Amino acid sequence: MDATAVAHANIALVKYWGKIDTAANIPAVGSLSLTLSNLWTRTSVNFRRPLKEDRVFINEHRARPAVMKKVVHFLDEVRRRTETDRYCEVRSINSFPTAAGMASSASGFAALAVAAMHAAGHPLTPTDASALARLGSGSAARSIFGGFAELPGGDPANAPAAIQIADEHFWPLTVLVAITDDTPKPVSSRTAMEMTKLHSPFYAAWVDTAGRDLETMRAAVLRRDLETVGALAEHSALKMHGLMMSARPGLLYWNPGTVAVIQEVLNLRKEGLAVYFTIDAGPQVKVLCRRRDKATVADRLLALSGVRSLMLCRPGPSARVEEDV
Repeated sequence: MDATAVAHANIALVKYWGKIDTAANIPAVGSLSLTLSNLWTRTSVNFRRPLKEDRVFINEHRARPAVMKKVVHFLDEVRRRTETDRYCEVRSINSFPTAAGMASSASGFAALAVAAMHAAGHPLTPTDASALARLGSGSAARSIFGGFAELPGGDPANAPAAIQIADEHFWPLTVLVAITDDTPKPVSSRTAMEMTKLHSPFYAAWVDTAGRDLETMRAAVLRRDLETVGALAEHSALKMHGLMMSARPGLLYWNPGTVAVIQEVLNLRKEGLAVYFTIDAGPQVKVLCRRRDKATVADRLLALSGVRSLMLCRPGPSARVEEDV
């Protein structure tokens, strides 16, 4: 009754922001993402030890109370589905900064869903694992799948799972993750989504335009059209962050390093390189480019004073159980 699973973070090329059902984590709009190779979470779940309560460790430290509450709620759902009353120990390690706008909740809950159900003796299909992972984090539904994945939204009658659009071998893109601040962000995505939904005058327009963005992005990915994918990824990111800024009070995750990376990407594009940015709910910038251009792009980004470090990624694999651990 123990298992270890690995899942990878993803970047949303078309964002979702806001939920139509908060309790079930059903997004108000659909999203499409790319799973990243070098951003991973490894999670071990052990139901064998006789415990009086769940124990959760992240990067060798006890989970903070807010995180602990979310994980225990998720484990309660695992216990309900598997008809077990045993508590467990969870140990999770991230290869990248936690809670800093790099989708650690996506990889974390995807790995937890796979590991916990396997440890409880009820391994899931990818579709079922995706639907379960969504209960912990909406974006975790996409991290079950490698390559490009789409998560439907907008239908409170159905509990969605993500679907894989193309696997990690489909398109040899490079994604450079420019880390401008590795500390936890001050407002969680879950809180920020609800604030934006309630207090931005532009939220309805965000929902109304999402479907067209998703259809255009899906088609562009399938024809490997970097220019369209990149331009639409930038549009979706700026639209989402503009939405947050328009709330009352406004939410601004960016820092000077964020802006510097954006400006450098625009400079590189003026010089003829096909380079594009996207930003999730945090200050880090993810930069898409062709593999042949990655060295040039990396050198330019690392030269910026606001960039603390750079993670080089390619399309990453699906979540999986590690055997013999």
